[in-house]
Order: sequence, then C-alpha cells, then structure tokens
Amino acid sequence: MSDAPQLRSQNINQVSEPLRRKVAELLDHSSDRGWRRLAELLGAGGRCKLSSLELEQCSLQVLESDGSPSLSLLRMMGEKGYTVLDLVGFMQALGHIDAVHLLKSSGIRIVVQPESMAVLPGQLVKLCCQADGHPYVQYQWFKTKNEVPHGNSPELVFNPVHANDAGFYICRVNCGTSFEFSQWAQMEVCHVTPAGSGSTAGFSDNRLNIVVQPQPQKLAVGDTLVLECEATGKPLPCYQWYRNGCLLKDGNAKLYKIPYVAMDNQGVYQCRVYNDHGHQDSKAVDVTIEGQTNARAAVETSEDELTYFTNIAEPKDRPFATDKVALLIGNMSYWNHPQLKAPMVDVYELTNLLRQLDFKVVSLLDLTEHEMRNAVDEFLLLLDKGVYGLLYYAGHGYENYGNSFMVPVDVPNPYRSANCLCVQSILKLMQEKETGLNVFLLDMCRKRNEYDDTILIMEALRVTANIVFGYATCQGAEAFEIQHSGLANGIFMKFLKERLLEDKKITVLLDGVAEDMGKFHLTRGKQALEIRSSLSEKRALTDPVQQSECSAESLARNKQWAKAHELPESMSFEFDCGVQIQLGFAAEFSNVMIIYTRIVQKPPEIELCEAYVTDFPLDLDVDPKLTNKGTPEETGSYLVSKDLPKHCLYTRLSSLQKLKEPLVFTVCLHYQYEGMDETVEESKQEEAIGKVAGLEKVQREEWLTLKKVLSKHRCKDRDVED
Repeated sequence: MSDAPQLRSQNINQVSEPLRRKVAELLDHSSDRGWRRLAELLGAGGRCKLSSLELEQCSLQVLESDGSPSLSLLRMMGEKGYTVLDLVGFMQALGHIDAVHLLKSSGIRIVVQPESMAVLPGQLVKLCCQADGHPYVQYQWFKTKNEVPHGNSPELVFNPVHANDAGFYICRVNCGTSFEFSQWAQMEVCHVTPAGSGSTAGFSDNRLNIVVQPQPQKLAVGDTLVLECEATGKPLPCYQWYRNGCLLKDGNAKLYKIPYVAMDNQGVYQCRVYNDHGHQDSKAVDVTIEGQTNARAAVETSEDELTYFTNIAEPKDRPFATDKVALLIGNMSYWNHPQLKAPMVDVYELTNLLRQLDFKVVSLLDLTEHEMRNAVDEFLLLLDKGVYGLLYYAGHGYENYGNSFMVPVDVPNPYRSANCLCVQSILKLMQEKETGLNVFLLDMCRKRNEYDDTILIMEALRVTANIVFGYATCQGAEAFEIQHSGLANGIFMKFLKERLLEDKKITVLLDGVAEDMGKFHLTRGKQALEIRSSLSEKRALTDPVQQSECSAESLARNKQWAKAHELPESMSFEFDCGVQIQLGFAAEFSNVMIIYTRIVQKPPEIELCEAYVTDFPLDLDVDPKLTNKGTPEETGSYLVSKDLPKHCLYTRLSSLQKLKEPLVFTVCLHYQYEGMDETVEESKQEEAIGKVAGLEKVQREEWLTLKKVLSKHRCKDRDVED
C-alpha cells in the first residue's frame, strides 16, 4: 500500500473527518497511550505546549454525547500547523501501529464537493465530485441509501432532470479498501411546468430566481391561509416570510401556512429568498380577512372586548430605524499575547445574520490600536438621527472601575488603558449622533487588569432610553470559546446566532440567549450573559427601515457605505499567446479579500499553462508561500470556500486597511509549448519574444499589471510598521 505522500504532507485538519475520528477512537480507548500522553509529547518537542485551558477544553469533551477529547486535541494540532506526517511520528512513538497504518493507507482526498441546488424540470443538471491523492479512484453515487444506476463517474448528469429526481445525493470515492464519502447534496426540482415558466431546456441557471410568486387572498375568519413562494438557485435557496415588513419567526419555508386565520393575520405578505450569493424579494401580496356580521358583534360584544378588537384593528405604529449600521471587530492574531480562534467565525456568522436584518455591516479582523480608532471614526460617520447602531467586538478585553476596554492586536505586554479603546467613550460619541438605538455586544473577558491602575474620569453620559449592553460574561469573569470541525465559536455567539433573527425586543431576545447559556453544562458556573439596558421602547433588531425623505445625510451615508465595500469587478483578458484568463475577487470580510485566477481558454498547441498573481504591496506583508493555492482552505480561507468557483488558484489578502496606496499587483501567465526542449521566458512589459529553433519546449511568462483602487478603510499612516 502506498504511503500517500500527498496526504501525509497535509495539515491534520484537511484530512477527512472519518479518518480523524478513527484515530481519535484509538486514542480515546487507550489508558496509557491516550490523548494526554500525546499532549505530553507535543510539549516535550518544544514546538507546542498546550495551556491548562486548552487541556481543560479537551477533557470537557467527555461530557458531550458524541464528544471526544482526542478529536479535540487533533483539531488543535491542525490549527497549530501539524501535518499528518507529524502525527504518524507521534503515533509511532506511542506504539499505535493501527493508527499508523490508517494514516499511511488512506490516500483519498475529496477536493470538489457536490453542492445543493434547486432547479426546474427539463433542465440539464450536474452534481460533481472530484477526488485526488491517488490516480486510480472509483466513484459511486447514492440517492439516500440506494446506488444510482450508472452513477460511477465524477459527474452525475440528469438530462433532463425530472421531479422524481429530487432528493439527497452522496458520492463514495474508493481506492482498493480505502474509501471516503462526499458531503450530502440536496437537489430540489421545483413543481413548475414548462408551460407555466417558459422553456426550461438547457443547462440549469445557478442564479437565484423566483419561479412561483405568492398570490393575494381574501379569506374569512377560521379559513386556512396558504402562501407559496419557490425559487431556483445554487446553493439551495432559503426562505423568510414577512408580514407588514416584520419578520415571521415560523416563516422560513416555501409554504407559509396558518390553519385558522384571525383578524390580526390580515396584512401585506412578502417572501425573501436568499443564499450565499444574494437575495431576491417576491412580490408583496394583500391578505384580507373578513370577520362576522357587524350587527351580531354590536349585540354580543362587551365594552372590554370591543376595546380589544379596536386595538387589533388599529395597531399602534411599531418603532422604526432611519437606517441600520453595524461595526464588527474580531481580534485573533495578537502580537504579544495568546492567539484566539473564535473571532473569525463569530464575526463571519454575525455578519450574515445582520445582513438578513438589513444592517449595513462593516466586518474587520485583526486591527491595531490605530486601525481600531480609524474604524470607529468611520463607523460614527455612518450614524445619524434615528439610525440603529450596533458594535460587536470579539477578542481580548478587560474591565476596570466599570469601564470596558477592547484590546487591539498590537498592544504591549503588559498593556494599559492608553493602549486600548474604551467602550463607554464610543457610546458617548454615538449619543451625540442622536441614534435611535445603541447596541453593544461585547464577547470578551471582563476580568480586572492588574497592570492598569488608571481611573478614567469621563464626562457624564446623556440620559437616553435607547442603550443596550450584552456582555458575554459577568464582571470579573472570563469568556470562553469552543471548537467544532476545526473551526471555533465563542460561547456567546453559539447561542446568540440561534435567536438573532427573532422579532422580539432586543432585551427580550438577549434574555432568551442568557437562559440558553445557563443550560449549557460546559460553562455553567464559569460564564453567564449579563444585560444592561436603559431601553424604554419596544425596539428590536428586526424593526423596519423607513427613510421618509432622501436627505443629504442619508445620501452621504449610503455613498460612504458603498465606497467602503467596493470590490474590483471580475475581468477576463487575453495574452499575446492566445490564452484567456479570468481574474475574480470575493470579500470574506471588509478587510479580507480573495483573488482567484483560472484559465478560460488556451490554444491547442500549448501543453500546460497556469495564471497566478504576485508582486503585492509591501504594506500587506503577503507570504508568497501562501499565495496561488489549489484550494481556498490552503490560503487560510475556510468560511467562503463553498461560494468560490472551482478549479482556480486562490490568494487571500488580509489587513487591507494597511494599504496606503492603491492596490497594484501582477498577473503572470506561465505556459509551455509541445515539441520543444528548452525553456524561454517572455515579458510583455519588455515586449521581447524569445524563440530558439529546434527546442522541445518553450516556456514563457507574460506580465500584466493591474491597478485597482480599494477604498476600504485605508490608513494614511501607521504607528507600527510590519
């Protein structure tokens, strides 16, 4: 059996979950050669010594129904850069021969996973699964538990697709006795006939598209309301229903059904369809509910009942925002203090949720003190009278004398208040904007900083009944993060994300989060949510946005927002040799961007070609070894990989806020001709084409410099040079 060198050079977290679990089981069931002994070997090697908190996180996994301390340790090792080859060495040192055989024998890695989608009947649809790591892999597709006839190739083709093809699909890739399963992919076939939707022949359109619109209805009290909205798209569309602009908590399916309608179900209904690529709103429809006869109601209705029904018929206007703006900061990569894992995932997930609530979100990772102050200044520019402002921070923090401090990544060791940002100072500046709601969600520790004896003397805050603080932990306590599938969540975000879309007063919503956290056994007695509020109105994050007039302030705010999130447009161009490439861009955070390149077309006489990017500004401190990778995960991008096109080279640019000049980089095309035996390089800038007669190969490089201004929070200067 081959040692599978490609697999063994992989990071541990890039190995399939089943293989990691098999190794973890061997460690879990060994008393003298288990995960604690492995942790000791890690520390003895000097490369990685786990902290007492990390060891406690591993041991607490035994309290989970499917928890594994060994699996948690393996994930930590992957995050610290250990490869499968390293793990093989440790297993040999421990005498785990079975684990060594497991790690050496499996050479299969699935690099392209099938994706869920919704399609129209009659279209040509493909589910794709690609594996590498061994030249002789075999494929078998399954629909639920049944093999798909003739489904033994990387692509499962439906030409055309029918309604009975809908279901859940998975692909098994095997090589000898080793095998791996892909992730499940759901295929929905919309119940739309070609006559009702036009011609559906040809390839499926992956764009989000509503094909069934809800219809207006006139019902009587007690009737059943059924509203339907259906869409096609890839990834699979999600649904959210609204009534009179307010989110319906139980309205997250294609069908919205109320078995017995009442008068208060009357209103304007609309469905928002969304996936990772965007959203689309259905048409708004009126639902009218007719009650009983007025004569009978006048005779049999008491004064109290009449008052009740009058209040239903004429509901009080709910609060609204003139706009919604959120600043999300996640600090992980501290220069002089312990690194964190959770902020990246927490900020990413919160960004997606707030966008569903129509927030303009600025999400930033790993900011220095100077950059954090700049980000807050930009955030304040987006606020105005009646705007809902939300500040979320995840990272190191502390609290002294009632003041909360957010800790930048560049603080010295030890640090003091002068090196940090005071949250209460930011609140005072927000109050000056006459905002409609000020929400602070602080996912950080609140222990006292022993090295900071400064007592800040601040001006008294204005008395405004619109302030809400949600602290991830109590005063004097720590905030924890947990691990799952190689990524990390903070405890606070684990429960907050489950309730954030609820149409409830923000304090009521946070009360629910606090109750959920209180039931979590791993942190009971260690971390509890604390809420502080002066909110007098029933304001919620789901409140509608109403701009009565397009004021100069509103125009300026929208322009500032658009400027801060402008991405370069995807572009295609052709080199002199006839090779066409595509250059694309995707935003992971407001200051993190993915660049991807792929070959669109090449002449038949060219044997091999590859397009890659290089020569980035020194401000970004880009490591060339982490650029132009075959998968987004190899660049450190784990969150948006499913949304990026496949078969490209990927480069992740972080800390875009450090740019002092427009972003300028070089795109290089590297290619070879057949039938020539020597290498020749050609630079488009120099306009020189090298030709050597009788050579077997010609290898050329053509250069194109792309200049693109990125307006994302660029700093004019920096306190610290990288």
